[in-house]
Amino acid sequence: MSNNDADNALHLEAIDIRLQGTPLVAIDTRIEPGEVLTVMGPSGVGKSTLLAFIAGFLDPAFSARGNVWLRGRNLARLPAEQRRLGLLFQDPLLFPHLSVGGNLGFGLRRDHSRRDRYHAIETALAEIGLSGYADRDPATLSGGQRSRVALMRVLLSRPNAMLLDEPFSKLDTALREDMRSLVFSRIHQENLPTLMVTHDEADAEAAGGRVLRLMPPY
Repeated sequence: MSNNDADNALHLEAIDIRLQGTPLVAIDTRIEPGEVLTVMGPSGVGKSTLLAFIAGFLDPAFSARGNVWLRGRNLARLPAEQRRLGLLFQDPLLFPHLSVGGNLGFGLRRDHSRRDRYHAIETALAEIGLSGYADRDPATLSGGQRSRVALMRVLLSRPNAMLLDEPFSKLDTALREDMRSLVFSRIHQENLPTLMVTHDEADAEAAGGRVLRLMPPY
């Protein structure tokens, strides 16, 4: 792999993560634009640790080698804030001191005019069925509504790839199906290479891509 490889796939090249010298995760693969690679395995096997390495906030207790190539850049050499990765977690993690519109605006570039920001926020809310919610307190939203706002906030930041860490695990069954449909359709629409960590086989089935199963090193 060279740094001249400027395609839009996410390349996980010869990644080796260890804890106190014990091998934890070893992976070498390529995730195509619009593809969702699902990583599964028992708790403690290193699924979220892999996401943390890719995102740039791996705990110092771990040692890691390997490269993360995206659009001609080796992300492993960049600080987390420069990697342009969209992250969705188990919890929506909306900012409680901001309105719904303020949360969405956080994902927009600061060079947008006030009018453009307003239009972008209103358009985003309409796309997720929350027109008129810009001034609402996030605490007044349902779990599914908060998850939709969190997804749209990530997309408004224009990420080059997505990382999903058990994004549906705290939703009830009906909401999970709706959010899976929304998340994966937007990933395909935006053509984003995506890595998802999950315990749920239904998540992997809905994603429709390859499944990588990590095994304990013992």
